[in-house]
Amino acid sequence: MTIERDGHVLLIGLNRPEKRNAADFAMLQELCLAYGELDRDPELRVGLVFAHGDHFTGGLDLGDVAPRIGANGLDLVPDGGLNPWQVEGEFQRKPVVIAVQGMCLTLGIELALASDVVIAADSTSFGQIEVQRGILPFGGATIRFPRAVGWGNAMRWMLTGDSFDAAEAHRIGLVQEVVPHGTQLQRAREIATRIAAQAPLAVQATLANAREAIRDSDARAEQQLQPELVRLAASEDAAEGMRAFVARDEPSFRGR
Repeated sequence: MTIERDGHVLLIGLNRPEKRNAADFAMLQELCLAYGELDRDPELRVGLVFAHGDHFTGGLDLGDVAPRIGANGLDLVPDGGLNPWQVEGEFQRKPVVIAVQGMCLTLGIELALASDVVIAADSTSFGQIEVQRGILPFGGATIRFPRAVGWGNAMRWMLTGDSFDAAEAHRIGLVQEVVPHGTQLQRAREIATRIAAQAPLAVQATLANAREAIRDSDARAEQQLQPELVRLAASEDAAEGMRAFVARDEPSFRGR
């Protein structure tokens, strides 16, 4: 795993290219720790997940991970970490942009589904292949895939384990943009930087309210709209946004 800070963006790189970035237990824990750092550090506003090499991920390294599945499943989050697949009741509070290329299997799709903006190289081949291995997707695909792309589209790919290309991923709404191979990280970085330039409290509140609507209900999210508006309107960032609007220049938000 590589970790790099670019201003307010945390770049998280899967770095096991000799294994097609198949995730062993060590990689899973490192990814959890990176997400924990992103969540805790007030200077970080956006996460950007990408992969070194030709492939995003070949999925789990089952030879290393399978023996660690105990009576209660797979315990992979170390102290200070946060589950990147967000299937344990705790959400990453900051937006995550993800750039994928080459092979993107199983946990790679689920990581995309748990992220907020997905950029795919036109080389990307996707596959939710767990049923071909005798298990089920346990990183959130059964929950998020139907919501994201519609029931029939999700079941077409989850129940067969068939592979599909970037054009199909874009058609069904799994990814937001398809770009030429080799440019996916640059494009994802542009979007992450653009998000990081906005008022962080407002970005996080927007993200949280949208997630609350999906996770709980529209009614619960609606109840939070006016209180959140009042809270944000009293912030220094809201004053800065108004100042920049009147002065017709770019705001400089500080997350306060």
